[in-house]
Amino acid sequence: MTDEQMKYPVGKFTPPASYTDEDIRHWINEIKMLPGQMRQAIISLNDKQLDTPYRTGGWTLRQVVHHVADSHMNSIVRFKLALTEYNPTIKPYEEAYWALQPDYRLPVESSLRILEGIHIHWVNLLESFTENEWSRTFTNPESGQTISLKRALGLYAWHGRHHLAHITETVKRF
Repeated sequence: MTDEQMKYPVGKFTPPASYTDEDIRHWINEIKMLPGQMRQAIISLNDKQLDTPYRTGGWTLRQVVHHVADSHMNSIVRFKLALTEYNPTIKPYEEAYWALQPDYRLPVESSLRILEGIHIHWVNLLESFTENEWSRTFTNPESGQTISLKRALGLYAWHGRHHLAHITETVKRF
């Protein structure tokens, strides 16, 4: 893959026109499987490989793992806010600046454990949803969009696939 293709190795997220029960089950399963897939993708990598950017100007594989943990930590908070408040405004964060923090130089094991724990809680929560809960929303103040939890689920399932592909496609070059 070229650097340009590596920006979006699984394509950009496109929300479906409507959401089926099958979509939701599939996305929940993707969320459930991601921590193990991520661990499997990086288990044999050494520090030099983990510190390889997935594309020119992109994050290193180490930063990608830490980013997914941070992003999905924020996601479960967003879901819980939407379940417990009426259309809350979420708190955005500067992902690029987070990736420059010292904890992004740590071994990836800590973030893999965070992912495993968060995803256990998140999947349990998702599997309990009623149709009404899937329709709950939050507002993103940067885009001004009101986002349903159905759409957010699809987005975060895509997000996991997207970053996992950054890792697996980079590993093919080693």
